[in-house]
Amino acid sequence: MHSLNPASRVTTRQVFAIAGPAMVANLTTPLIGIVSTTAIGRLGDATLLGGVAMASVLFDCMFWLFGFLRMGTVAFTAQSLGAGETSELRAILLRGLMAAALVGAALIALQMPLAAVLLGAMGGSEGVTRAAKTYFTVRIWSAPLALGNYVVLGWLIGQARAKMALGMQIAINLINVAGTVVLVLALDFGIAGAAIAALIAEAAGLMLGLVIARHLSKGQFATSRALLFDQAKLMRMLSVNRDIMIRTASLIAAFLFFTAQGARAGDTTLAANAVLNNFLLFGAFFLDGLANAAEQLCGRAYGARDKAAFAGAVKLVVMWGFGFALAVAACFLLFGPWLIDTMTASTDVRRIARDYLPFVIFAPLLGVFAFAFDGVYIGATWARDMRNLMVASLAIFLTAWFALRSFGNAGLWGALLVHYAARGGLEALRYPALLRKSFGS
Repeated sequence: MHSLNPASRVTTRQVFAIAGPAMVANLTTPLIGIVSTTAIGRLGDATLLGGVAMASVLFDCMFWLFGFLRMGTVAFTAQSLGAGETSELRAILLRGLMAAALVGAALIALQMPLAAVLLGAMGGSEGVTRAAKTYFTVRIWSAPLALGNYVVLGWLIGQARAKMALGMQIAINLINVAGTVVLVLALDFGIAGAAIAALIAEAAGLMLGLVIARHLSKGQFATSRALLFDQAKLMRMLSVNRDIMIRTASLIAAFLFFTAQGARAGDTTLAANAVLNNFLLFGAFFLDGLANAAEQLCGRAYGARDKAAFAGAVKLVVMWGFGFALAVAACFLLFGPWLIDTMTASTDVRRIARDYLPFVIFAPLLGVFAFAFDGVYIGATWARDMRNLMVASLAIFLTAWFALRSFGNAGLWGALLVHYAARGGLEALRYPALLRKSFGS
């Protein structure tokens, strides 16, 4: 376990002990989408492929909405560790798992109206919607398991056990990939096979996670009822999680609005935006890994009431964020056209994607503060401020789009860059005041 050293100096090594495994885990995640798409694609029915793509986006957004189960758990765990409250660690894990079970059960109970509303809103053809519904009604049963995995991963990262968290994520991804290949291609389960594979992978991941957690707790999972249901701790958990959920909903709203506006611009523009979106995701993998490090190190320093360590962690994460952002932007500048040509064979899509490539090159540089300060705010549980600033950023994004809409797709990309800048800029401006309020001048 990585402890903050007595001199209150957070080191680059500590940052990458957490950020490195998180980056690797992020890079393995698209493997599931690639294998699912390839396996279903080999069945030769375009509606099935469209159905899996549509339902997968729905699950990504739906589970992303409950990402507070991971983020909140990281923050509470790291803060307890910093404060030396080791008895609280087991209670944090159990409270998180109870919340995951309740939310997961609610999603399963509401699956019919959820499927009707969400699939209806996506506006796919009849065949695609039918295929997506098949996938949805199977995979929804994985909800408590997937959300439980969020909690265990957050608990491990909160203790700077990043390699264990990486092992757990890679296990989930590999089981999912193997399950998809066997169930779809070998056993001919079709689209339901891809959903069953996801369910099996989440179940196996949670079992592995609980085994690891039990080992770290020296075989002692039990905690007193009084500690587990401590009213002040429960209310704080609910309050922080509520604010992180509203923040995430605002972020998802911006993402969905961008996708919907791209779709209105026609199929070729939509396809070009989808290609360029892969560039954005690639850049985000690195910045998100550093945000994980900020969550743990800032949470730990906050719990220990160590202002020097907190400020040191923030500086290192921002500095390395800019380093990675410059490297990613340089890659896009040098290899962008070649990557676009690799991802699509359509001449029209290639041409449009190249036209908008400059926006993607600037995105990582504008995203550094957005990702880094998200991690800082989560670690310090400045959730209310984070929520308010994200809602303000969404309003700025929509205003920018309205002002730039006459520029078509270029205006849409411009508004997205404004959103990146607003997110990070507002959090950076608010940071000094929150630092003083939390630690004193």
